[in-house]
Amino acid sequence: MSAANPVTLPLSGYKGRHVSFAVDGKVATLTLNRPEKKNPLTFDSYAEVVDLFRAAARDKVVKAIVVTGSGGNFCSGGDVFEIIEPLTKMNTVELLDFTKMTGDVVKSMRACPQPIISAIDGVCAGAGAIIAMASDIRIGTAAAKVAFLFNRVGLGGCDMGACAMLPRIIGQGRAAELLYTGRSMGGEEAERFGFFNRLAKSETVLAEATKLARDLADGPTFGNAMTKRMLEMEWAMSVETAVEAEAVAQALCMETEDFARAFRAFAAKQKPVFEGN
Repeated sequence: MSAANPVTLPLSGYKGRHVSFAVDGKVATLTLNRPEKKNPLTFDSYAEVVDLFRAAARDKVVKAIVVTGSGGNFCSGGDVFEIIEPLTKMNTVELLDFTKMTGDVVKSMRACPQPIISAIDGVCAGAGAIIAMASDIRIGTAAAKVAFLFNRVGLGGCDMGACAMLPRIIGQGRAAELLYTGRSMGGEEAERFGFFNRLAKSETVLAEATKLARDLADGPTFGNAMTKRMLEMEWAMSVETAVEAEAVAQALCMETEDFARAFRAFAAKQKPVFEGN
């Protein structure tokens, strides 16, 4: 798969070589599906993931997205023989094309208006750790092992936005240690650091992530999309500018019918039923 052959709608039931995408109601689940090798990425599956998130961003039905891996692992990163070995034989122009393409995974995830929730068990390494990092919410297990192991293959920790995003999630010092050493961060440590929002059992982690996704999808989805957009934009703003920007954003949310629905439900002592408009 490539930009010349993008994923097209409808998304539901999409099944590529190593990635599948299923839609159930308002929630979509993207599954990295190469369990025999702990779900590593290939050149094709990188492009598939980008195309799927870009297509999901345009979809009017999907209101939340779950990302998971099959076979008890999340993702072991780039395939050693299908990606890393070929990279050692590329020239500078070809290498830059590849690194920009991998960065498009993060860009496509952050550009999605829908909240993205990762369900993480087992190995979550390299580009897999980046996909988890780029998600809005991460539910992990005690058995999960998260590793930004780029320096283990002779590279810098500055990969796919890690130096920008990881410190904002777990703090500068903790991020620096993980990016310099490439060591694994266990599930309980990841929760303590704030990388995982919470822990679940291996047998329930996907179900818990899906339940949270359904709860968000049943909420005021225009407001959720605005929250995600402002979380992204305000990284580069002063507090004063952020307050002004949020005033405009919230005024737009107040124009939605969901805001009026919430008031009517409150006045009638009922639970609001949001419709995303």
